[in-house]
Amino acid sequence: MTTRTHDALPRPAWTPSAAKPPLSARMMRATWRGLPARRHRVGWEPGLTVPAADGSPLVTDHYFPRDEGDFPTLLVRSPYGRGVPWSPQYGILFAEQGFHVILQSCRGTGGSGGTFDLWRNEAADGLATVNWLREQPWFNGTLGTVGPSYLGYVQWALALDPPPELKAMVVQVGLHDPYALFHTDGVLHLENALAVGAGMTYQHRGMGPFIKATLRLKRHLSDIVTARPLRGAYAAGLGQEVPWLDDVMTHPDADDPYWHGASAGEAAERPGIPTALVTGWHDALVDQTFQQYARLRAAGREAALLVGPWTHTSALQQGWPEVFAESLAWLRAHLCDDPSELRPTPVRVHTGGADATWQDLDAWPLDPATTSWFPTADGHLTRQPPTDTAPLAAFRHDPADPTPSLGGPLLSLPAGARDNGTLESRDDVLTFTGPLLTEPVTVLGAVSARISASTDTGHGDVFTRLCDVDAAGRSTNVCDGLARLRTSGEDPAHVTVPMSVTAYRFAAGHRIRWQISAGAHPRYAPNPGTGESRVDAGEFVPVRVTVHADSALMLPYGADERPH
Repeated sequence: MTTRTHDALPRPAWTPSAAKPPLSARMMRATWRGLPARRHRVGWEPGLTVPAADGSPLVTDHYFPRDEGDFPTLLVRSPYGRGVPWSPQYGILFAEQGFHVILQSCRGTGGSGGTFDLWRNEAADGLATVNWLREQPWFNGTLGTVGPSYLGYVQWALALDPPPELKAMVVQVGLHDPYALFHTDGVLHLENALAVGAGMTYQHRGMGPFIKATLRLKRHLSDIVTARPLRGAYAAGLGQEVPWLDDVMTHPDADDPYWHGASAGEAAERPGIPTALVTGWHDALVDQTFQQYARLRAAGREAALLVGPWTHTSALQQGWPEVFAESLAWLRAHLCDDPSELRPTPVRVHTGGADATWQDLDAWPLDPATTSWFPTADGHLTRQPPTDTAPLAAFRHDPADPTPSLGGPLLSLPAGARDNGTLESRDDVLTFTGPLLTEPVTVLGAVSARISASTDTGHGDVFTRLCDVDAAGRSTNVCDGLARLRTSGEDPAHVTVPMSVTAYRFAAGHRIRWQISAGAHPRYAPNPGTGESRVDAGEFVPVRVTVHADSALMLPYGADERPH
């Protein structure tokens, strides 16, 4: 695409607004500790109008350093409004450090015109905003982007056809593929879908309406997630119908034309924009972040990766000092030619478990050897491969009384690591536990399970989880995954279940545990056991799942880390 340079035409005069940022934003800013010292006072131009690609007005706030100087610009586009926490967290903090910040409401949100349509307008509207920036007297032609979650998606969308001014991106706990946010292997992420629906419908209206909507959803959650059929049941909890939410819930197939053009992952494969990525081990989007990093590195892009002990929300709360410092260092390096705060290695991960610590790494993945653990009929895990493929253990899963979800990578609370004792005491949960570890074992990389299982209905799911059992017998989840089972007769199906990535150190005196069930509700919509659509099924049929001896839990650690 073509653009004028800022030296080609004289800039019109600009008189900075005398307005201060909103009081609520300044008060929240004053509560934060452990952040870099302020370099500039901050000015605020609220309620600017930027034409979208179709001419709809996009309401935009401009935060700026109230000092003389030539400052780069950060573009932050959001469907969640422009108030707290976005105004202090992105508007004030980055303007304090020497950036113009454009905080803009996406089409159909926060007072902007048009209709919000999940993902479809973000690339065009982002480019339209850059066109507007080119005409601003304070814009010096150097642009970066920053933001979390859907604010990460709009960055990838802009990078599909990147304007020449775009010099750096910081994607924090962000997605590039909306399908993967809502589905795994055709299975609806029910709880996350409802959380996204509430957030995108109400958060841009202000904190009061959003809190009220969240409490209403919580009151109605049990009725919604157990409704038969599931289709449309969310309306009682959200207070209205949400057309795009209906669409994502009723299109479980990744190859459905509905999803064509949704993923912006190709942007990571194109040369050019240095990109920093931030996620947490219990972030609902952690797998997407690792996919982004792999694609960036394969394309030879300059990239950095920070992975902390966080969930999707805690990365922006408890983890914010580290996340902000990482983001600021990257943006200064690539927009201000100041690499002084960059860390020396491209990857920094927090290793959880025993002696939790940060590690700086030259690469990811490290490609360690894979160690397989096999289940036994007496509930143990062994390194000894099985001698046959016979049935090993079985359980009955009733979708009308489904196995509950507990912790893990959720958008809502309670996410993260939890005591799994109550869950593991259920009759519809199998556990296989390894021997007492005589020395620590560090698992670093992608965890997976090879499941060999049969069902009596031909239709089922398998949910598999890695846990750490301490000396007192407390079982804590590390990572997990789910896949569908499609079986015929008594013959087992063979599926590989990705269980996400981790960096975790099992202490000496602990045990490795493998947990297997047929669901995690309401995190995932239950399998009705009949082959019907999960959102349209009115009848649920219990399923008996039989696990066979040739199943295996596969952990990434090398020979020197293997327990003796």
